[in-house]
Amino acid sequence: MKAQIAIDMMGGDHGLPVTLAAAARFLNERPHVTTLLVGDETLLRAQLANYRLVEGERVVIVHAPEIVAMGESPAVALRTKKKSSMRVAIDCVRDGSAQAAVSAGNTGALMATAKFVLKMLPGIERPAICTALPNRKGHTHVLDLGANVECNADHLFQFAVMGSVLVEAYDDNPSPRVGLLNVGAEAIKGNDTVKAAAALLAEGPINYIGFVEGDDIYKGDVDVVVCDGFVGNVALKTSEGLAKMMTQFLREEFSRSLLSKLAAVIAMPVLKRLKKRLDPGRYNGASFLGLQGIVIKSHGGADVAAFTSALNVALREIEKDVPRRIDLRLGQLLNEKELA
Repeated sequence: MKAQIAIDMMGGDHGLPVTLAAAARFLNERPHVTTLLVGDETLLRAQLANYRLVEGERVVIVHAPEIVAMGESPAVALRTKKKSSMRVAIDCVRDGSAQAAVSAGNTGALMATAKFVLKMLPGIERPAICTALPNRKGHTHVLDLGANVECNADHLFQFAVMGSVLVEAYDDNPSPRVGLLNVGAEAIKGNDTVKAAAALLAEGPINYIGFVEGDDIYKGDVDVVVCDGFVGNVALKTSEGLAKMMTQFLREEFSRSLLSKLAAVIAMPVLKRLKKRLDPGRYNGASFLGLQGIVIKSHGGADVAAFTSALNVALREIEKDVPRRIDLRLGQLLNEKELA
């Protein structure tokens, strides 16, 4: 299957040194993919050769003279940066020249622009940010991770359906286990919104397993965890901070004395495997679910390997046709409601 991915080359903390190197690695690994490199054409052409990239059938430069700054207001970016690399990459998806857009740029601006340009799928009121987090047995998809700090029960229900469809497609899992994040697993716990969402999910067309707590994300007994964006973003940032702290603690302890350093040499293979399992870059690439098109958000500070992971997430969603699958499931639900 041929795939076309538009890449915001100018976004993120590092810009071209990361996005160009990642594009080169990705193209080398994926011979059936075409990349649209969106950014300042003069800067791009001046550096292509440094990364062994050559303009042609698989490397297409799309000129975009403006850049959305990482701290820029989403409203200002949407209104005034219509020729930014971020906006033009999303325009490529809308116009059909690309099947997905990937950016490491300003999250708020990316979400606002994607929602404005691509529009929402019928039956979805708000988009949700979804990504995978490692667990003891593989990974757990969590949403929403920050797009919606306040949600009602219907929003959480829609997130659950979208997350379930994503995991069905992405992981070839015919019946993902979906849990609703709460302060306890007992039915009496939680606020009114969470309880109302639970009632909807219990009657929904997904494999809803009930309330889950924060530590359940990492046990491997749930495939999709649903929450509002405020809670989800706190959980994500807490997880990232804990992983970094553990890595730092290990480094400090193994360098504390000569004996510790010798132990580190002996344990090096184990430590490398542990670092790989905890590396957030392995799971880089968050999906903006609910849009009429595929948009993937990379972490702003992503390195080459992590940004390549985000490109692979985009490709997987293209291959699995995730927006169409969500649209079909929601269309089925809407028809059932009309017939009820």
